[in-house]
Amino acid sequence: MGNQVEQGFFSPFLQRARIEAAKPYLVGRVLDIGCGNGQLAALVRPDRYVGVDRDREALGAARAAFPKYTFVETLPHEGDFDTVVALAVIEHLKCPRTELEVWSSLLAESGKILVTTPHKSFRLVHELGSRAGLFSREAADEHEEMFDRASLTARAQEAGLRVEHYARFLTGANQLFVLAPRVQP
Repeated sequence: MGNQVEQGFFSPFLQRARIEAAKPYLVGRVLDIGCGNGQLAALVRPDRYVGVDRDREALGAARAAFPKYTFVETLPHEGDFDTVVALAVIEHLKCPRTELEVWSSLLAESGKILVTTPHKSFRLVHELGSRAGLFSREAADEHEEMFDRASLTARAQEAGLRVEHYARFLTGANQLFVLAPRVQP
């Protein structure tokens, strides 16, 4: 698979922009799903961070760059994370609602899930840019579903979550969702 952040001319820039969008919401123990080369770890203390990625090459790069941090290939079976982060991950999943439910089960009582994803109105730009080498072609080819605010909000609600904060960034091409468990009446 390879480290997708290194596969497109603008990919490192996009990674930095996603991390910057998520940065204000990082608190406590952080679970970084799809951590790639681990760059988000730089914002969290080593004892408060767990990075997860299925790509062994990316995990190797993360471990080399951040040797005091924890990087694993599979999600923990249980957790008490204050922040679960999935930057540019959800659009690659076959069943986003199920994954959101799993991530929610790993949250501490007042925990939040941070999700960034390209906005679906930019799909053609993303696909053409990936063919031209501006973005990772591999990442573009792996997209299962592209979201807008309404469609990801619906998936979150199906998973028992609510949107606490929403913002678009990178001239609207990307979006940030801060999700929290719905308060039970």
